[in-house]
Amino acid sequence: MSFASDVKNELTRTVPEKKCCQLAEIAGFLRFAGSITLSSGRMGIKVTTDNASAARLFIRLVKEYFGAKTALSLGEPTPLAKGRVYELTVTPEMNSEQILREVGILGVKEGSNYITDGFDAAIVRKRCCKKAALRGAFLACGSVSDPVKGYHLELVCGSDYMAQDMRRVVNSFGLKAKTVKRRNKHVVYLKDSEQIGDFLNIIGATSMYFQYQEVRMTKENLNKANRIANCESANVDKQVSAAQKQLADIRVIEETKGLGALSAALQETAQMRKEHPELSLADLAELFDPPLKKSGLNHRFAKLAEEANKMRAYRSEEFRL
Repeated sequence: MSFASDVKNELTRTVPEKKCCQLAEIAGFLRFAGSITLSSGRMGIKVTTDNASAARLFIRLVKEYFGAKTALSLGEPTPLAKGRVYELTVTPEMNSEQILREVGILGVKEGSNYITDGFDAAIVRKRCCKKAALRGAFLACGSVSDPVKGYHLELVCGSDYMAQDMRRVVNSFGLKAKTVKRRNKHVVYLKDSEQIGDFLNIIGATSMYFQYQEVRMTKENLNKANRIANCESANVDKQVSAAQKQLADIRVIEETKGLGALSAALQETAQMRKEHPELSLADLAELFDPPLKKSGLNHRFAKLAEEANKMRAYRSEEFRL
């Protein structure tokens, strides 16, 4: 079972206690998983989902809030469906039109019915109801990748208006969801790992939120350890390269004039490096008596490099002559 399925299954185990939240969750689910059917000029509702737990939850919510019955049947599998498809129907005799009006999908203007777009502002007015509406919407059209593989959460909407409205509700919790058009669909998505975790917590997938956070923190700690190891490796490479350059300078001086031509301090520095080619600048500075500061020892090596470069230039000029 996928991570997204586990999230949805957890969400379906809790039925909102408050009536306003029950209505908001029904509205969120119907808006994205439902469609309107017509029979003899009367409206019915058909809901399609591939999640059995979500189907059971919808039946229970509709019964508790509206006192209406919902018929359940197995639909024809689609190419994108990974398993069975469940079809829920609410007929006119089961108060389907009342349900459509109360969830804000069916409106009336100048005496005529029309289909609205977006969430009904009255239904998602309160913070708890916004959470419930997002929970219903995620059950209907949401998906989230396994954090082991990557970070991506999305809700697929049928129109740009609905996507912008969804984005507004999501971002009302301090998140930064974005939208993108994908073929004929409009997608609201989150890619920031921390914000995806926050969204799971907001919609009530508490157990999966903690599981998600555990995986996320493990990955971040591993990445941090790798960065530190890479940094240390780079520092070692830099240290070795610097020591080799210093030894090369010392050899040039030895082969040209000899270390005796240097000051006592530079002679001591050259000899110390020859005896300890593996040490870092900081560790080498500690061996002097009295110990030197790293900056002081670095200054001495700069002097040695300057002397070596003069001798290289002299040898080059001598070769041309």
